[in-house]
Amino acid sequence: MKSKKTVLIIALGIICIAIFINLLKKDLWDVNEVLLQEEVLSIGHSVETINLLEVTPFDWDVVYFFLPYTPKDNIYETVGYKWDTISETVNEGMNQIVFLKDGKVACYLYGYPEKNGYGISFESENTKDVGYMLNSKDDLIFQVERKDSIVYLRN
Repeated sequence: MKSKKTVLIIALGIICIAIFINLLKKDLWDVNEVLLQEEVLSIGHSVETINLLEVTPFDWDVVYFFLPYTPKDNIYETVGYKWDTISETVNEGMNQIVFLKDGKVACYLYGYPEKNGYGISFESENTKDVGYMLNSKDDLIFQVERKDSIVYLRN
Protein backbone atom coordinates (compact mmCIF):
# COMPACT_ATOMS: atom_id res chain seq x y z
CA MET A 1 0.00 0.00 0.00
CA LYS A 2 2.80 2.41 0.87
CA SER A 3 4.48 1.94 -2.51
CA LYS A 4 1.27 2.88 -4.38
CA LYS A 5 1.02 6.09 -2.35
CA THR A 6 4.67 6.85 -3.03
CA VAL A 7 4.18 6.33 -6.77
CA LEU A 8 1.07 8.52 -6.69
CA ILE A 9 2.90 11.31 -4.81
CA ILE A 10 5.82 11.16 -7.24
CA ALA A 11 3.45 11.23 -10.22
CA LEU A 12 1.59 14.24 -8.82
CA GLY A 13 4.90 15.98 -8.16
CA ILE A 14 6.02 15.41 -11.75
CA ILE A 15 2.70 16.73 -13.08
CA CYS A 16 2.98 19.86 -10.90
CA ILE A 17 6.54 20.50 -12.10
CA ALA A 18 5.49 20.03 -15.73
CA ILE A 19 2.61 22.51 -15.31
CA PHE A 20 4.91 25.03 -13.62
CA ILE A 21 7.55 24.76 -16.36
CA ASN A 22 4.87 25.17 -19.03
CA LEU A 23 3.62 28.35 -17.37
CA LEU A 24 7.14 29.80 -17.43
CA LYS A 25 7.76 28.81 -21.05
CA LYS A 26 7.77 31.76 -23.44
CA ASP A 27 6.30 31.74 -26.90
CA LEU A 28 8.70 31.56 -29.85
CA TRP A 29 7.96 35.16 -30.91
CA ASP A 30 8.81 36.42 -27.42
CA VAL A 31 12.07 34.47 -27.32
CA ASN A 32 13.01 35.78 -30.76
CA GLU A 33 12.19 39.35 -29.74
CA VAL A 34 14.69 39.06 -26.88
CA LEU A 35 17.30 37.72 -29.33
CA LEU A 36 16.52 40.56 -31.76
CA GLN A 37 16.91 43.10 -28.96
CA GLU A 38 20.28 41.65 -27.98
CA GLU A 39 21.51 41.77 -31.58
CA VAL A 40 20.36 45.35 -32.20
CA LEU A 41 21.79 46.61 -28.92
CA SER A 42 25.14 44.95 -29.72
CA ILE A 43 25.62 46.86 -32.98
CA GLY A 44 28.98 48.62 -32.79
CA HIS A 45 29.05 52.39 -32.35
CA SER A 46 31.01 52.84 -35.58
CA VAL A 47 28.36 51.04 -37.66
CA GLU A 48 26.28 53.47 -39.72
CA THR A 49 24.22 51.03 -41.80
CA ILE A 50 23.25 47.41 -41.36
CA ASN A 51 21.29 44.78 -43.23
CA LEU A 52 18.22 43.77 -41.23
CA LEU A 53 19.09 40.10 -41.84
CA GLU A 54 22.31 40.61 -39.86
CA VAL A 55 20.41 41.45 -36.67
CA THR A 56 17.54 38.99 -36.93
CA PRO A 57 18.85 35.76 -35.38
CA PHE A 58 15.82 33.82 -36.58
CA ASP A 59 14.43 32.87 -39.98
CA TRP A 60 11.74 35.03 -41.51
CA ASP A 61 10.12 35.61 -44.91
CA VAL A 62 8.07 38.77 -44.43
CA VAL A 63 7.99 41.58 -41.88
CA TYR A 64 5.09 43.98 -41.34
CA PHE A 65 5.38 47.40 -39.75
CA PHE A 66 1.89 48.39 -38.64
CA LEU A 67 0.81 52.01 -38.46
CA PRO A 68 -0.18 53.47 -35.09
CA TYR A 69 -3.71 52.73 -33.91
CA THR A 70 -4.14 49.79 -36.30
CA PRO A 71 -6.94 47.62 -34.86
CA LYS A 72 -6.06 44.07 -33.85
CA ASP A 73 -8.52 42.60 -36.33
CA ASN A 74 -6.80 44.39 -39.21
CA ILE A 75 -3.43 43.06 -38.06
CA TYR A 76 -4.82 39.53 -37.75
CA GLU A 77 -6.32 39.81 -41.23
CA THR A 78 -3.04 41.07 -42.70
CA VAL A 79 -0.93 38.44 -40.94
CA GLY A 80 -3.39 35.68 -41.75
CA TYR A 81 -4.30 34.36 -38.32
CA LYS A 82 -4.87 35.30 -34.67
CA TRP A 83 -2.37 34.74 -31.92
CA ASP A 84 -2.82 35.52 -28.28
CA THR A 85 -0.49 38.29 -27.14
CA ILE A 86 -1.06 41.09 -29.61
CA SER A 87 -1.75 44.62 -28.44
CA GLU A 88 -2.83 47.76 -30.26
CA THR A 89 -0.49 50.74 -30.35
CA VAL A 90 -1.85 53.74 -28.52
CA ASN A 91 0.69 56.35 -29.57
CA GLU A 92 2.56 57.56 -32.64
CA GLY A 93 5.94 56.64 -31.17
CA MET A 94 5.27 52.93 -30.65
CA ASN A 95 6.53 49.96 -32.66
CA GLN A 96 4.17 47.24 -33.85
CA ILE A 97 6.23 44.84 -35.98
CA VAL A 98 5.53 41.24 -36.92
CA PHE A 99 8.07 38.94 -38.56
CA LEU A 100 6.60 35.87 -40.26
CA LYS A 101 8.19 32.61 -41.34
CA ASP A 102 6.09 30.31 -43.52
CA GLY A 103 2.96 32.21 -42.52
CA LYS A 104 3.54 31.93 -38.76
CA VAL A 105 4.68 34.62 -36.34
CA ALA A 106 8.42 34.28 -35.74
CA CYS A 107 8.95 37.53 -33.82
CA TYR A 108 6.68 40.22 -32.43
CA LEU A 109 8.04 43.62 -31.46
CA TYR A 110 5.70 45.93 -29.60
CA GLY A 111 6.14 49.04 -27.54
CA TYR A 112 8.09 52.23 -27.11
CA PRO A 113 11.72 52.28 -28.28
CA GLU A 114 12.54 54.06 -25.02
CA LYS A 115 11.27 51.06 -23.06
CA ASN A 116 12.69 48.38 -25.37
CA GLY A 117 16.06 50.09 -25.82
CA TYR A 118 15.66 50.01 -29.60
CA GLY A 119 13.23 50.78 -32.37
CA ILE A 120 12.81 49.81 -36.00
CA SER A 121 10.99 51.90 -38.59
CA PHE A 122 10.61 51.47 -42.29
CA GLU A 123 8.55 52.32 -45.28
CA SER A 124 8.39 50.29 -48.43
CA GLU A 125 6.68 50.26 -51.78
CA ASN A 126 4.80 47.19 -50.54
CA THR A 127 2.11 49.00 -48.62
CA LYS A 128 -0.97 47.60 -47.02
CA ASP A 129 -3.85 49.66 -45.70
CA VAL A 130 -2.48 49.07 -42.21
CA GLY A 131 1.24 49.61 -42.78
CA TYR A 132 4.30 48.46 -44.66
CA MET A 133 5.69 45.09 -45.64
CA LEU A 134 9.22 43.95 -46.46
CA ASN A 135 10.27 40.62 -47.88
CA SER A 136 13.50 39.00 -46.72
CA LYS A 137 14.72 39.31 -50.32
CA ASP A 138 14.15 43.12 -50.43
CA ASP A 139 16.80 45.78 -49.92
CA LEU A 140 17.09 45.63 -46.16
CA ILE A 141 19.74 48.26 -45.49
CA PHE A 142 18.87 50.36 -42.45
CA GLN A 143 20.53 53.45 -41.02
CA VAL A 144 21.77 52.93 -37.47
CA GLU A 145 21.10 55.92 -35.26
CA ARG A 146 21.64 56.38 -31.55
CA LYS A 147 19.84 58.86 -29.37
CA ASP A 148 19.91 58.87 -25.58
CA SER A 149 21.31 55.30 -25.50
CA ILE A 150 18.48 53.99 -27.72
CA VAL A 151 19.37 52.30 -31.01
CA TYR A 152 17.13 53.10 -33.97
CA LEU A 153 17.12 51.25 -37.27
CA ARG A 154 15.53 53.32 -40.06
CA ASN A 155 15.37 52.70 -43.77
